[in-house]
Amino acid sequence: MDDVLRVEHIVKTYPGVKAVSDVSFSLKRGEVLALLGENGAGKSTVTKIICGAVKPDSGTVYIEGEPQDFSSPSEAMAKGVGMVYQELSMVGNMSVAENIFMNRQPVSKSGAIRWKQLYAETNELLRKFEIDVDPGTLVKNLSVGTCQLLEILKAISMKPRVIILDEPTSSLTETETELMFKTVRMLKREGVSFIYISHKLSEIFALADCAVVMRDGQYIGRKNVAETTENEIVTMMVGREIKDVYGEAGKPLDTKEPLYFEVKNLTCSGMYENVSFGVRKGEILGISGLIGAGRTELALGVIGAHRTDKGEVLLNGKKIQIHSPSDAIANKIAYLTEDRKGLGLYLNLPIKANLVAAMLRKFAPKGLMRESLIQKNAKQQKEKYSIATPSVQQTVGNLSGGNQQKVLIAMWMGIDPDVIIFDEPTRGVDVGAKAEIYQIIKQYARQGKCVIIISSEMPELIGMSDEILIMHNGRVNGLIKRAEFSEDNIIKYVTGIQKQEEYKE
Repeated sequence: MDDVLRVEHIVKTYPGVKAVSDVSFSLKRGEVLALLGENGAGKSTVTKIICGAVKPDSGTVYIEGEPQDFSSPSEAMAKGVGMVYQELSMVGNMSVAENIFMNRQPVSKSGAIRWKQLYAETNELLRKFEIDVDPGTLVKNLSVGTCQLLEILKAISMKPRVIILDEPTSSLTETETELMFKTVRMLKREGVSFIYISHKLSEIFALADCAVVMRDGQYIGRKNVAETTENEIVTMMVGREIKDVYGEAGKPLDTKEPLYFEVKNLTCSGMYENVSFGVRKGEILGISGLIGAGRTELALGVIGAHRTDKGEVLLNGKKIQIHSPSDAIANKIAYLTEDRKGLGLYLNLPIKANLVAAMLRKFAPKGLMRESLIQKNAKQQKEKYSIATPSVQQTVGNLSGGNQQKVLIAMWMGIDPDVIIFDEPTRGVDVGAKAEIYQIIKQYARQGKCVIIISSEMPELIGMSDEILIMHNGRVNGLIKRAEFSEDNIIKYVTGIQKQEEYKE
């Protein structure tokens, strides 16, 4: 295969930070290259340079052997380089067809849009890549996952030679992910090349031909995926060997131990129905299910974030009343949202302010904030949770995903909870930070806390949980013991193919 893209000796420096330092690699025609590294490794900067969004201080990008000096993404696209960002760029009040061919609609001599032709071309694309959407549908009426697939389709419609995909499956269901993989493989056979960025190593080994690893802005090495292992890749990424990302398995559960936290027949019409489960002190309960199964909605019902129709929540055998999140906090129940940027953190505020957000009364006993206490607390939490930042004055929005998640954990651990619900605790987090977060979670379980993990990543649930509760269409479909853990077993229950006898109607 010939090189369709080559970067040589790329350097990019921002004030006080060398984001990329002398990076070189090549991409062959019809190849899927995984660009890997922890958050802050320089991956995004390199891809932004390749697609013309950022100019390098030095170094050269070559397309088909010719040196380029892109000043904008449109210049890069004209040379056949397209990028699909993690953040959606679709316009909600425009149709699917208008979004895909934005500023490229077929027009008549008078300048009027040829709607029939536009819809026909869009239909052809949608059919080819098996996306079941009407071209005239307004994008605002579509799921986030479908919009992500349309972003990829938009890039494909420009007939690029190289497509850069940045965390393309972060919002996709398993079915949508498989459809995206099928699309990539189809285009690969047609000679299109891909640079693929993902924290999910299982995707890399399923899709990529080779992997280029970066660390601290530098090129570390290149591996053929068929000739390497996840452990080898992880070691290259973090600079040290992580033998078991999930840490040591916990001691076997003492089933004679009474349940400390119980949910009985919790129901919210249209979301979930008659959900019951319990957690012992020191236990980690995983909750699995497809998107729409009701996992997050259940957690929000437990903490009083929305009204439930019936059911009970018990602590240590006693029924408690939870009508709002503040009631949950008063009962030492913490919920860490899956959407840390939108709902969990104050991105425009400093770390120190975020760390006290769940316990303001403690730091403002008479309504006045005690700055000295806030500063002292922030420094202690920074050390305790290994939050990588030069200062607790740093704005949270400037931190990596892993460090943002550590701030979120530290914030909620400040209330000294007895029950901790983690919703997608490692979403958008690199593998090194994942290992640290897993150790934090297991540490709290060892301290006798009741831990619940809601996750879409089956390896995470299998590696962390003592038991896994399965939800399907708003109902409990099974409770799997550790001895029965396997991805095949979980898939049977989450898809509804199988159902445990006690949960059958």
